[in-house]
Amino acid sequence: MLSRHRRLLAAVLAAAAAAFGLAAARPHQRGVPVLIAARDLPGGATLRSADVAIRALPARAVPAGAVRRADGRTLAGPVRRGEPLTDVRLRGGTLLDDAEPGSVATPVRLADAAVVRLLHAGDRVDLLAARAEGPLPARTVAAAVPVVAVPRPGPDTDDGALVVLRTDRAQAAAIARAAVDSRLSVTIVG
Repeated sequence: MLSRHRRLLAAVLAAAAAAFGLAAARPHQRGVPVLIAARDLPGGATLRSADVAIRALPARAVPAGAVRRADGRTLAGPVRRGEPLTDVRLRGGTLLDDAEPGSVATPVRLADAAVVRLLHAGDRVDLLAARAEGPLPARTVAAAVPVVAVPRPGPDTDDGALVVLRTDRAQAAAIARAAVDSRLSVTIVG
């Protein structure tokens, strides 16, 4: 049976050898080097060289806006390990890039540090003030304001933790007044 199909088998093997030869002669695409997150990173983190890695991706898989340098830049939101870093994942030079005119970055110390760990840059919150003494209910000091940064926490203290909100000047003044005699907290809004 093999002797009858010898010519057909020889033709198939010759075609396969030619195809493999052409594939070997064709230049291989090495890929485009892209910065990726080396580990899960929280929003608001300032990137260091240990936070990023380089991975070669096929040109068609490189996302639009892929950045070439990220050291010292700040994340606009959380990033998962292996995710390519793009311009929309990084904040510009200030906390208020792309903000409306008249906006200010307002640092706020919240009474409960555990609440701050729930927040990410880009979340919207209502800021509440409650007096420690007296039967007065909590009042809303600023409504639906965006979180622009959640600084890395320092050592645990009883003083709460810091978050930075984008407000207007009137809201910033109201927050400063409320912080004098009230405990500040937030609710996350949609």
